[in-house]
Amino acid sequence: MYTKFFGLHEKPFTITPDPRYLYMSERHGEGLAHLVYGVTESGGFIQLTGEVGTGKTMLVRTLLGQMPAEADVALILNPQLSAREFLIAICQELKINLPSDRGSPKALVDALNQHLLDAHAAGRRTILLVDEAQNLSDDVLEQLRLLTNLETARQKLLQIILIAQPELRDKLSQTNLRQLAQRVTGRYHLEPLSREDTVRYIDHRLQVAGALGEIFEPAAKREAYRLSGGIPRLINVICDRALLGAYSKESRTINRKMLRQAAAEVAGTANKRFVFRWALPAAGTLAVFIAAALWYAKYLEPPDVSGTAEPVGQNLALAAPPVVAENSPLVVSEGPPPVVAENSPLVVSEGPPPFVTESEPLEMQLRNATPDASFANGISTLAALWSITYDSDNGLACPQMRAQGLSCLSQRGTWNVLRQLDRPVMLTLTDSDGNAYRPVLISMDESHAKLGFGGSTASFSLSEISNLWFGQYLLIWQPPNGVAAAIKRGMRDENVRWLRQSLATLDGDDQPQTGDADFFDAELEQRLMEFQRAHRLQVDGLAGQQTQIIINSMLALEGIPRLVTSH
Repeated sequence: MYTKFFGLHEKPFTITPDPRYLYMSERHGEGLAHLVYGVTESGGFIQLTGEVGTGKTMLVRTLLGQMPAEADVALILNPQLSAREFLIAICQELKINLPSDRGSPKALVDALNQHLLDAHAAGRRTILLVDEAQNLSDDVLEQLRLLTNLETARQKLLQIILIAQPELRDKLSQTNLRQLAQRVTGRYHLEPLSREDTVRYIDHRLQVAGALGEIFEPAAKREAYRLSGGIPRLINVICDRALLGAYSKESRTINRKMLRQAAAEVAGTANKRFVFRWALPAAGTLAVFIAAALWYAKYLEPPDVSGTAEPVGQNLALAAPPVVAENSPLVVSEGPPPVVAENSPLVVSEGPPPFVTESEPLEMQLRNATPDASFANGISTLAALWSITYDSDNGLACPQMRAQGLSCLSQRGTWNVLRQLDRPVMLTLTDSDGNAYRPVLISMDESHAKLGFGGSTASFSLSEISNLWFGQYLLIWQPPNGVAAAIKRGMRDENVRWLRQSLATLDGDDQPQTGDADFFDAELEQRLMEFQRAHRLQVDGLAGQQTQIIINSMLALEGIPRLVTSH
C-alpha cells in the first residue's frame, strides 16, 4: 500500500522472521555464534533464551541457513506434546521409520538410537532444535535428558539446542530438573537492542527493502527505541504503522510526533479519529506489550545521558562521504592498554598490494567458506590482526577486547567511512538467500579489497562486495589510556589531556600548554569543532569513538593494523 510511495520494493517492518532482514547487533551476533557453536560441537544442551520479540526465531532461521552439509536437523516448533508424542515428532523429522509398537517409548528410543549410530558411522551429525522450549513439560524435559545418554565411547550422538523465553531458566532451576540443568553446556540470553542499535536496526531494514534516502528522522528513531524498549518485534509494529500514517498524510518523512501517534494507535490509546483513518486493528498481545513499553518509557526509563544525538549516515555503500555520526557509549576498560605488537603477521605492508580479483564469485566463496565466515571466526581474525587472543568459549567478544585494553565499534557506513577510520573491520555480508557472513576486510585500495575468511584471504572488487554489503561493520580500536569514553566540554581527566595534545600535534603546534591541560574548556571545544568540520564529522564539539579513531589514524601510531594500503 505505501511501498511505492516511499520507493520501497517491499514492506520493511513485517514481523515474519525473514533472515534477509536480520540486523546483526553485537548481542545477536554473539547469540548466533553461540548457536553455531552448538551445531559444531558434541554433547549436552545449548540454551538460548530471550524475551518475547527479541529475535530468537530470526536467529533460528538464520542458523538453519548456515547448517553444515553433514548435519541433520530435527526442528520441533510445537513442544506442547507428551513424552511419547515428542519422540514420534523427532523420528518423523529425521525420517526414521516408526516401529510397529509406536506406543512404546522404549521402541521409539531404540529406533532413534539406531538411526543416530548409523548417522555417526556415516560421518553425519544430528541436531535436535526445540523452539518455544519453555512450554516443555517436566516429563518431556526428563525424556530429553535421557536422550543425551545416547552416545558412543567418545561422544554424544545427539546435540540438543533449546530456544526459549526466560521462563525456561526458572523451570530448570527446580530441584527435580537439576540433573538436566547440569547438562546444559552453554547458555546465552538475548537482550533487547540498545538505543544506538535500534537506530541502525531501522536503517538496516529500510535499506534491505530498497530505501534510497532518509524516511525516519533521527529523533523519530530514538523515539522508536523509547517506545519499544529495544524489542525488535515492537519496533517493527510501530514503524510499520508510522509508515502507513505518513502515507495517509502524504508525508515523505516521519517525525517523532508521528512515531508517538503510531505507537498509541497500536496500543489502542489513540484518538478515535486517527484510529478510523488508519483502520488497522492491533493484535491483542502486541497491544499489551506496547502499552507496557509506553508506561515504561514514561515512568521508568532512565534519563538520556549520552550527550549527543546520532544522525544517520549514508545508506549506500558506494555513496559520497557522509557526515559521520558519533557512537560513544561510556564503556570503561579495566587495566592499562596492551602493548600492541608492531609486526602482526596480517598487517598490510606499505605500498599498493597486488590485488588480483578472484575468478570465483564472492557469494560462492562465502558459501563454501562457511563456517569460516562466521561471527566467531571473524572476531578471531580481527584479534589476530591486533596480536591479542579471543576465546569463543569465554563469553562475549567485546568484553574480552576491553579486558585487553581495546574496544569494539559496531556501526553502519560507506567505503569512504572505512577509509577514514583506517582499521581492519569485520563486514556483515548477506547473500541472495538471506544468509549472513562475516569476513574481515583486511586491506583495500580505490577499487579492490582483500577479505579474510578464517585463515585464508581473497581479493574482490568493491562493486562486487557492495552487492552483498549493506554498510554494517565492526572494528577493534585502541582507546586513549584504555578508556573508550566520549570526551566533551566540562570534563577533567587524562583523556582530555590526550585530546588536547593530539590536536596540537596534528596542527603542528609545539607550544607548551599554558593552563589546565586536563580540563575541556571552550578553546579546546572550538579546536575540536574545527577538526570535525575539516574531516566531515558531525560538528558538535564532542570527541566520540569515531573522532578518536580518526585522530589516532592521523597520528600514525606504530603497531596498529591499518586498512588503507597507502599512507
